[in-house]
Amino acid sequence: MIDLKRFELWFVTGSQTLYGEETLKQVADHARTVAEGLNAAAAIPVRVVYQPPVTSPDSILHVCRQANARSECVGLVTWMHTFSPAKMWIAGLRELCKPFVHLHTQFNRDLPWDAIDMDFMNLNQSAHGDREFGFLCSRMGLRRTVVVGHWQDPQVRQRLGEWSRAAVGRHELRSLRVARFGDNMREVAVTEGDKVEAQIVLGCSVLGYGVGDLAAAVRDVSEAEIDRLVAEYDERYMVAKELRADGARRGDLREAARIELGLRAFLHDGGFAALTDTFQDLHGLRQLPGLAIQRLMADGYGFGAEGDWKTAAMARAMKVMAAGLPGGTSFMEDYTYHLAPGEELVLGAHMLEVCPSIAVDRPSLEIHPLSIGGKEDPVRLVFDARPGPAVNAALMDFGDRFRLLVNAVETIPPPAKLPRLPVARAMWKPLPDFKTAAECWILAGGAHHMVFSHAVTVSMLEDLADMLGVEFLAIGRETNGTAFRREVRSANDRRR
Repeated sequence: MIDLKRFELWFVTGSQTLYGEETLKQVADHARTVAEGLNAAAAIPVRVVYQPPVTSPDSILHVCRQANARSECVGLVTWMHTFSPAKMWIAGLRELCKPFVHLHTQFNRDLPWDAIDMDFMNLNQSAHGDREFGFLCSRMGLRRTVVVGHWQDPQVRQRLGEWSRAAVGRHELRSLRVARFGDNMREVAVTEGDKVEAQIVLGCSVLGYGVGDLAAAVRDVSEAEIDRLVAEYDERYMVAKELRADGARRGDLREAARIELGLRAFLHDGGFAALTDTFQDLHGLRQLPGLAIQRLMADGYGFGAEGDWKTAAMARAMKVMAAGLPGGTSFMEDYTYHLAPGEELVLGAHMLEVCPSIAVDRPSLEIHPLSIGGKEDPVRLVFDARPGPAVNAALMDFGDRFRLLVNAVETIPPPAKLPRLPVARAMWKPLPDFKTAAECWILAGGAHHMVFSHAVTVSMLEDLADMLGVEFLAIGRETNGTAFRREVRSANDRRR
């Protein structure tokens, strides 16, 4: 289970000693009230932790260094209650290694028309205190998000919640270990990448293993462990007749359980939260790990097929970002199209590895030939994705930079039954429309692998890209093809 309440956002309020002790006491009281209110907000999944107001270069540097050292702290919320001369912030912001969101708010929502005086004006100076801070951040070239509105406004809390989820995603990437069984699928370009640069920019480390290492862990699994796991399969899924206890292919289900148990043990022992494999390299395994991967993803692991470690890392980050939200997150591939004029649809799937967290109904546990890979028939969960809004996100390595590309989509039920397609799948309408979305995705170099999510939003992913310092491009309801082409050209030209 992914528990986001173990993470912290530090609420840091700026002021200065010019106003005197009485005013600074009010600043502290107000800041504590705001922090406690945000901490109690259901829309913000992490703990918001009050910090005493900072009024000098030394106090600002101290709180930034403390935030850097606190592993539970995933970022800062900054607010200038009064005017806070921004040169005081230079040293602290220069050393700050955590992302920050600038909350432009004030303690009171409404002006006290009959009572307002200069004491009130001196205390409540966010209107220009935050502008002074904003100038300094821009002058230093610092990436940050600005959220504007009263701190009790539900939209403000929702936006801070989205930002905090992105901050947790960044935090996860900073320590993520990805196990890569085998290498990249032969001759495929987009799944390749610079793993050293990824560790520098994203933070994740990608470690390669021969599939024989995994096969050894699979051989160590006991029959008693397999018995317990197969009983769980029987209880949780609609098991096909041939895979049931008296079925002719029960042994294949036990082999799938053996692979899952060995894989889980390997990942647990190595501290891995994401993995890749490829059907071109399965030495020592009888089946492609379909069911195992699906269930691991349902438990929060990231996955990328065919050696795609970038998608595996993104899937894990998005799983963490989505914790506690309705809807699922899965590895995905846009597989084939329905091109009826005006009714174009994308059928997303993969050979086996789609996460049941996106399923609309209880999955069916089945076994079918794979038709490629040259191994025994693999066991897999079959289901349709639930309808509703979703996003597809792909991370690409362009040699001199990473690019995160996102397309908002509307997931729909399949217009007809798919009786001969024994894989998990999602059907969606890309926004703003199929032709624009596909053209923009291809022009931007979008990968054929992606992370599909009902829970993560475009705003969260834009925040994450900003925190990581990677390019971000989005395709959605308001996208204009001509303007998007200019945006892609501009992004490419800036890097030449």
